[in-house]
Amino acid sequence: MNAMKGALLAVVATALISVPAMAGEYKGPSLSGQTVTISGPWLTADEESFEAVIAYFEKATGAKVEYAGSDSFEQQIVIDIKAGSPPNLAAFPQPGLAANMAAIGGLVPLGSSTANWVKSNYAAGQSWVDLGTYPSKSGKKEFYGFFFNVNVKSLVWYSPENFEAGGYSVPNTMEELFALSDQIVKDGGTPWCIGLGSGDATGWPATDWVEDLMLRTQPPSVYDGWVTNDVKFNDPRVVAAIETFGKFAKNSKYVDGGMAAVGSTDFRDSPKGLFTVPPRCYMHRQASFIPAFFPKRVKVGEDADFFYFPSYSTKKLGNPVLGGGTLLAMAKDSKATREFIKYLQHPKSHEIWMARAGFLTPHKGVDLSKYSS
Repeated sequence: MNAMKGALLAVVATALISVPAMAGEYKGPSLSGQTVTISGPWLTADEESFEAVIAYFEKATGAKVEYAGSDSFEQQIVIDIKAGSPPNLAAFPQPGLAANMAAIGGLVPLGSSTANWVKSNYAAGQSWVDLGTYPSKSGKKEFYGFFFNVNVKSLVWYSPENFEAGGYSVPNTMEELFALSDQIVKDGGTPWCIGLGSGDATGWPATDWVEDLMLRTQPPSVYDGWVTNDVKFNDPRVVAAIETFGKFAKNSKYVDGGMAAVGSTDFRDSPKGLFTVPPRCYMHRQASFIPAFFPKRVKVGEDADFFYFPSYSTKKLGNPVLGGGTLLAMAKDSKATREFIKYLQHPKSHEIWMARAGFLTPHKGVDLSKYSS
């Protein structure tokens, strides 16, 4: 957690203070006739954005890149690797699964040169190297994971227009957040949109909620112990965080569609209630990628904004930030595959997605003016 927190804070700081860079165009070698296969969790808007990144590489090199996105990615990649038929690259939404695949010999190290590049060119570069380094089957620590698209998760999205119309202010503490939720209910509204649906991966948004609440009720050492399973799920401290999430998700007055809709609503559709007239909800807790799934007409910074998922005023735990990110790891080596990883080191590959929506990068060389909002 400490490495991820440091890395995510560096991403935010870089976005705030960096000056635009002039990266130029990526010019790769001729790879005509070669194919790179990639599997991952990106679907719908995210898939379209990644396909745009791919298209530039294909045009520059003549290679063909085949991407297969799936809600069942986390289950399927394990099956494919164990069966000996993996893609060239896998986009892992969490380091833990990549580490497990490295431990059984299912991944190919990216090498020290790539690790050194990350260390030098990413904000808090050593943290990203550490997050992508795992023991191999022999136990030797190797660099496997190249992070591409990272997320800040401790965010609550809302419509400034709806808040103004209701006379609501952004809460600064968790106590104020509960009070605001109660006031919205009292005024006849519904405070939250919550959707946990994600195909075979259904439920992961609930995990993010609980992790955020753990960080706001327990010191980092307890959270770290929970991640490593030294602190069990039935530990009273974990149970308390789960029960606090239940105060939001199991309260039918709090959630659009009632408690029954929480599990059945797809996470990509969940925030849309913020933008209906009248609003079906006033707040949505989700990571920095979620604007990619807002209605096309919505402009972040005008029609939608966010505030920090607040801490308890009674807890002296600072302002913890939950982060995440998707890493590319190589499961089947090839010249074209390694060149694709080199392409992801070029600012252009990041700027293409930046110009769309739902993308944060620790790359220090990107032109920040490319962000769509």
